[in-house]
Amino acid sequence: MVPLDYGRSFLIGNGPENEVRFWVESRTRIIEEETGKYKDYVQAGSCKSENTFARKNLFHQDNYDFLPVFGPDNGIIFRRKAYLTSEYKSCLPVQEMWNGQKYYLVEGQKIKELTSNQTIRESTYKFDPIVSQTEIWNQKTRLRAIIECPVKTLNTNRKSNFYQIDTGPIALPDLSTHYPRYVDSIQLAFVAFNAPDFADFVIESPTSVGKHGTIQVLHYSQLLTLPAKNRLYAICV
Repeated sequence: MVPLDYGRSFLIGNGPENEVRFWVESRTRIIEEETGKYKDYVQAGSCKSENTFARKNLFHQDNYDFLPVFGPDNGIIFRRKAYLTSEYKSCLPVQEMWNGQKYYLVEGQKIKELTSNQTIRESTYKFDPIVSQTEIWNQKTRLRAIIECPVKTLNTNRKSNFYQIDTGPIALPDLSTHYPRYVDSIQLAFVAFNAPDFADFVIESPTSVGKHGTIQVLHYSQLLTLPAKNRLYAICV
């Protein structure tokens, strides 16, 4: 999977009432190992709920975070309010999301795989755009996924020659079960790793808060560790 140049990758709805353009924030490829078939799910950057093209009062009073994920057949809209609601995750045909979408996914033209801690640090200090790919799998279901995203936060230590990425949100699929639709398996998460063979995720989940834990909100609180193959690429300019 050739890494995208995320600074230049977008998608746009087919309108006609609203030809909305979204910046692409991550891409997840889900692969069936037996057949080699795959589907890509493109997660867009979030915005806030709004009264589109209104003359005034552009933001909704009861505002929420709005984040879409687009697939080849079905997509997802995440609506995160300050409290847990049944409308948090909606799965629907992509034709019902702005009448479908047109992709403008730009692959990196000059790509360098960073194969050691030293090359990762050197590329960091040169301020190269860096893209991560985290490959996960499930032996029982024979499903595999590659989760790709631009690295927004990258920790380094010169003396110890360490690195660690922490970035998101990403579209994380649950590969432990064959869901009726892939979109049903996808959750929002952040990913962190500092080695090539495992990844840690923190997943947005219903979380109890308050003095007696009686209030539920959505928060990145569910921790998950998976064996993985992690790759980092510099998009050289």
